[in-house]
Amino acid sequence: MTNDVPLSPSTEAPTPTTKTLVHLVRHGEVFNPKRVLYGRLDGYHLSELGREMAELTSQWLAPRDITYLVSSPLERAQETAAPLAEKLDLPVVLDPRVIEAGNDFEGLTVGSNPKQLLQPRFWPKLVNPLRPSWGEPYQEIAERMYTAILDARDAAAGHEAAVVSHQLPVWTARRFAEGKRLWHDPRSRECTLASVTTIEFTGDEITGVQYAEPAGRLLPNSTQSVGA
Repeated sequence: MTNDVPLSPSTEAPTPTTKTLVHLVRHGEVFNPKRVLYGRLDGYHLSELGREMAELTSQWLAPRDITYLVSSPLERAQETAAPLAEKLDLPVVLDPRVIEAGNDFEGLTVGSNPKQLLQPRFWPKLVNPLRPSWGEPYQEIAERMYTAILDARDAAAGHEAAVVSHQLPVWTARRFAEGKRLWHDPRSRECTLASVTTIEFTGDEITGVQYAEPAGRLLPNSTQSVGA
């Protein structure tokens, strides 16, 4: 079941010693045989392998004290959240703040044909990788993700929340939480398919960041290299 209305306030008021975990889950593998950079496009669903990944991650998370579940509105994220929602018997709150990053190359098959970017019409989009100039600025991604994370923390105060999102938003949120610069080499992202990045709060303060790959054994079977 999904719910796209604003979150309800927590019944447990946060205190300086309240510990709350927010798990940022990347969706599983997407069926994308043409290797399109699909971004925010509709119609991209989990592959059979992606559904297996979502199931493994849901099994890993289900025993935890998760009381609040959020998903990006894109299909692949909702499909990743579904098995966890079923196990926890929780509604899924759709939050557009955790959607995939905007990208001006959306719809191109740059994964299989990167030479497309050599076309002169794309050159103005490639001038500033630190912003980046081809899409949504890292700072804007960090700000929208972090406000969603704080709302999830407050809704699950004293317990745990899970937020199903996408690689770049999750990685940007992690770097923001760790106080690191936001621009980076995409090849350095520690955020594999169906992975879990956990931000620990004590009261309002971030007191730790952890990372896990519950579906790690399936990663060698994946061919996904573009999209997020």
